[in-house]
Amino acid sequence: MNQTDIISTPLELARGSVVKNRLFKSAMSEQLGDREHNPEKELVKLYETWAEGGIGISVTGNVMVDRRALGEPGNVVLDEESDLSGFEAWAEAGTRNGTQLWMQLNHPGKQSPSFLTKEPVAPSAVPLTGALKSAFSPPRELAEAEIHGIIAKFAQSAVLAKKTGFSGVQIHCAHGYLLSQFLSPWHNRREDEWGGTPEKRMRFLVAVYRAIREKVGDDYPVGLKMNSADFRNGGFSVEESMNVALAMQEEGIDLIEISGGTYENPSMTGHATGSSDREAYFIEYADAIRKKLTVPLVVTGGFRSGPAMEAALTSGVTDMIGLARPLAVEPDLPNRLMLDPACVSHLKRPGTGIKALDRLAMLDITWYEFQLYRIGQGKKANPDLSAWKAVLQTFWRMGAHAFKQRRVKGN
Repeated sequence: MNQTDIISTPLELARGSVVKNRLFKSAMSEQLGDREHNPEKELVKLYETWAEGGIGISVTGNVMVDRRALGEPGNVVLDEESDLSGFEAWAEAGTRNGTQLWMQLNHPGKQSPSFLTKEPVAPSAVPLTGALKSAFSPPRELAEAEIHGIIAKFAQSAVLAKKTGFSGVQIHCAHGYLLSQFLSPWHNRREDEWGGTPEKRMRFLVAVYRAIREKVGDDYPVGLKMNSADFRNGGFSVEESMNVALAMQEEGIDLIEISGGTYENPSMTGHATGSSDREAYFIEYADAIRKKLTVPLVVTGGFRSGPAMEAALTSGVTDMIGLARPLAVEPDLPNRLMLDPACVSHLKRPGTGIKALDRLAMLDITWYEFQLYRIGQGKKANPDLSAWKAVLQTFWRMGAHAFKQRRVKGN
């Protein structure tokens, strides 16, 4: 088989860091933090497997910067109370085979389920709507001092990520979490220095980046995951998104990953974009913004075949291909893609045959989470895994929390 040259071509970032190929493992929530929110041993094995599978950049599931603000049970937290030995083992395993391991840093804001947080915080006291309203408590508006405190927590977590051996960090500013909430005029209705205009709504993100950059230095990669849009009336628009990307390029961000949507409008799965049946949900946005940006871009969402990946890279619309769900069942997919240009990942939608149970068990999340757990246990992923087994095993591991609304499905 012939090597696929475009996928295997190294990418040099502006600050000199070189990524060995154009394949990027996008963040998936692993649910593998222990009771103290340190990494479980399964995370070490899982990321070692992905590193040996050939990925260029591997991004962790969201690591929370504040242990009082969790997005899900089983989240990992990196702060002054963390046991750094577990993070060092994670980083050592995940950077094998020339892989870069970037830690995704996050704060959930109002997207913290009520069984974890009775009074979540947000830019403004605007609750989530629709079916999510009953599962997420109404938020409290952040005070000025609290905003500065959260900025400091992002910077502290980034310092600790660098100290423990992670290759870089990614700021999570997508999918309706706190940073994304600040950017959205729907969620951010403040009239102070943190809201009221697009420039002021952007101030929190810029402050987080500057605080991180000041602490980690000029030669440490800092990336950004951001929405192309919120896909709701009155929300964060495509035009605003492009302005944010341009501003962050001027600030010196090293790489931008494009996604989209929120818990209320989960377009990260392709639903709101009307593109769930084709590859590369956000490619049109990337094509438009590429004309204005020189910073490396990653498009995540829907890529399944070598030819589609090659076409996107060859066109110049994206510099890296973001992969998530395929790597949960085919962790060696990058190695196979670089050998076989016709390689295709075939994912089946898991189901018990009872739609109500599938929704209750959040099977579009839990089936993939169980695959990650299997890999972390040293077992092979099982693309033919029974949906019933995934439901039962997830309940055994997480108890009743497994069936409580906690997030939407990922890419």
